[in-house]
Amino acid sequence: MKRLRVLVLSQYFWPEDFRVNDLTAELAARGHEVTVLTGLPNYPGGEVYPAFRANPGQFTSYAGASVIRVPLLPRGKGRLQLVLNYLSFVISGLLLAPWKLRGQQFDAIFVFQTSPITSVLPALLLRHLKRAPLLLWVLDLWPDTLAAVGVLTSPRALGWVGQLVKFIYRRCDRVLVTSRGFVANVRSHGAAPGGIRYFPNWTERVFEGLAQRLPDTTPAPELAAFADGFNIMFAGNIGDAQDFPAVLDTAELLRDELPALRWLIVGDGRAAEMLRSEVARRQLDDCFVLLGRHPAERMPSFFRGASAMLVSLRRDPVFSLTIPGKVQSYLSAGLPLLGMLDGEGARLIEQAGAGLAVPAGDATALAGAVRRIMAMPAADRAAMGLRGSEYAAREFGRARLMTALEGWMAELQPRGPGA
Repeated sequence: MKRLRVLVLSQYFWPEDFRVNDLTAELAARGHEVTVLTGLPNYPGGEVYPAFRANPGQFTSYAGASVIRVPLLPRGKGRLQLVLNYLSFVISGLLLAPWKLRGQQFDAIFVFQTSPITSVLPALLLRHLKRAPLLLWVLDLWPDTLAAVGVLTSPRALGWVGQLVKFIYRRCDRVLVTSRGFVANVRSHGAAPGGIRYFPNWTERVFEGLAQRLPDTTPAPELAAFADGFNIMFAGNIGDAQDFPAVLDTAELLRDELPALRWLIVGDGRAAEMLRSEVARRQLDDCFVLLGRHPAERMPSFFRGASAMLVSLRRDPVFSLTIPGKVQSYLSAGLPLLGMLDGEGARLIEQAGAGLAVPAGDATALAGAVRRIMAMPAADRAAMGLRGSEYAAREFGRARLMTALEGWMAELQPRGPGA
């Protein structure tokens, strides 16, 4: 494989915890020259990380890649601050990125596209200036997600966003999707059918082979009080899309399972404060435990204390197309899954034989699934976990997927005379 000069553009990057970090490290480890264009780290807390403020010079390289940052307004806690955060990255990227990247040439530009899709706009400008092909990795479908979580309800405004999405997709050389369910959506928004590729989330390094290592992993000390009993663990972003009201409804339905059953929530996000207040209001403090956000490197020690892993998404057509990234991590841990979601995510859990899935938003059905999995012999739950880890290794291996990405970048390179 020819050594490529790759520009990775993402509003979010290390020390924020996203898969783009792993992708960057892997490309650099394979000998490619990688530059990252990103903002100031402030996710999910909404304030720029104190360590970065104290010494930004320590954050200019990552795993062999150069990191170039443009200023932005932190996302804060309110909706207005979030909008300003989104806009500030776009404006800084458009105005400052060409200057910060002056003199550099690239063979490919790769964009990590979570919300907002507006973060792709600086990449379109750089595609033109650098004459480099653009690969867009779509993890969040706009404008559908905006409507699903109630951020935008005006049909006219949603239509404007839809036109922006079409403007972006039509100017990308490749559109990569994390779920096959995304294909029809991105095609309907202007992506060329011949330019769409399936590129799912992979098993991150910290979770690779975890099913074999987990029995020998020391449990996190935060879990010492919960060593006995059945622990359902959620690990990841706490947002509106995860439908925690329905999870709390399930916990209320299962009060009679106390003290054997606990819900352990590892993570943080914009809905975390709502979750805390609802736990208190519903008097679920004795079974619903919020453990906060922790580095990815510590996740195996938390998984060691779990009996089953929970993944949930709100009931909405766009979420039925989504496979949450945490599913790959859960599968690799060799633990049974409990899913409260529709469509692609539920299909994956069932296809892998790795757990039980119920319809999105159905607290009664989830309560029934919890009771069934608690009543199973331990050997049956272990068999579920084993099937899940084998499925993850087969379908979501990082090496295979990164080789595919290299191939898509290589196929976009100009061919010389006689090639």
